[in-house]
Amino acid sequence: MWESSRKISTVVTMQPAATIGTVSNQTAIRGNTPLQPARRVSQRRPAYIAQAVSHVLDGAILFAYAGLGVTTVTTGLVYLTLRLAVIGVTFFLSEARVSDRLRDHYLFVPLSLVSITIQIGAIYLVPQIGFYFIAMIFVVLGFGALRLNVRQIGIVWAYATFGLAVLFLMTDKPIGLPMEDAADRALALACFVSTLARCVGASLYGSSMRETLYRRSNDLAAANARIEELAQLDELTGAYNRRYVMKCLVDEIAKVQRGARGCVALIDLDHFKRINDRFGHPAGDDVLRRFASSLLANIRMVDKLGRYGGEEFLLVLPDTNLDQAVQIVERQRGIIAAIDWPSLSSDLALTLSAGVSEIGPYDTPEELLARADRALYRAKDAGRNRVLAAAQRRRFG
Repeated sequence: MWESSRKISTVVTMQPAATIGTVSNQTAIRGNTPLQPARRVSQRRPAYIAQAVSHVLDGAILFAYAGLGVTTVTTGLVYLTLRLAVIGVTFFLSEARVSDRLRDHYLFVPLSLVSITIQIGAIYLVPQIGFYFIAMIFVVLGFGALRLNVRQIGIVWAYATFGLAVLFLMTDKPIGLPMEDAADRALALACFVSTLARCVGASLYGSSMRETLYRRSNDLAAANARIEELAQLDELTGAYNRRYVMKCLVDEIAKVQRGARGCVALIDLDHFKRINDRFGHPAGDDVLRRFASSLLANIRMVDKLGRYGGEEFLLVLPDTNLDQAVQIVERQRGIIAAIDWPSLSSDLALTLSAGVSEIGPYDTPEELLARADRALYRAKDAGRNRVLAAAQRRRFG
């Protein structure tokens, strides 16, 4: 019945996945750290360029109105100069990484406030096309909403509302948009089409931001999963570390208390100190890696193998009674003894000794491991290279 366990596979000596992952992750972290400020600058750059293009489009519309005699060329020049000057200063602060020190490193709040101020001033000075500048305030708020928090949006919205209230309630400026002839209507259409285009651009920008956030959240979830996995593994052997395998043991004891069956085995490499003394610690590390790889390749998916300490391993065996657990560990003992250990170093041989204990419904981890440990020492005293079962403590209550 236990042939359903993993098929015996050829064991290949290799660096554990935990080690490789840790090194590559550390390299990635070290490599990314100095690139972060440059990446933030590159992310801001398209936003500022898009705003500059938008300002040029506004200037072209104002020059078109100047051609129709609605306003003057000076109005277009002053408006365009102010808008480009503001975005130019912001662009310089971004490229110089001055804005990196600020929480709002895009400077959307000051940009929005200055832009709204210019629009309100333009409405006051050129009220005959004031509705176009009002439309621009909507564009400003639309782009700002993509990057600002609720408090910041409230500030910008309140500022725009106050400015418009002053214009509407405290002045008698006839705010409008020329619609007297075909040229006026065509230019009015151009105003609103360009405004709609910029609103669509803001929507597309927001969509790209959501996609970026979605990808980053997936990457973060994968990184967190990898970190959690690495936190569970022993760096040298790729088996679970002591902390995590002890957690697995506690979980298994809880299952037994609810009526399940389960066992544990303490497994120790025979005469491992001699291997380190004779062949050196690098060879000893290779032995531990190959030993753990062999066990991991030949246990069931539900079993949990962890490095308990040094050359000692703890194997948690769910859904097994004592006889079945002894058979499983005995099979592992035969596999380990049959490995071609001289391929690592000539005259190298390795066996294991193990003590197996069944989990009782009233066991604590300490009591359970103490029984398995006593069985392990009896196996060593009996000549090593053997698996012995612990005597079970009977409880009545």
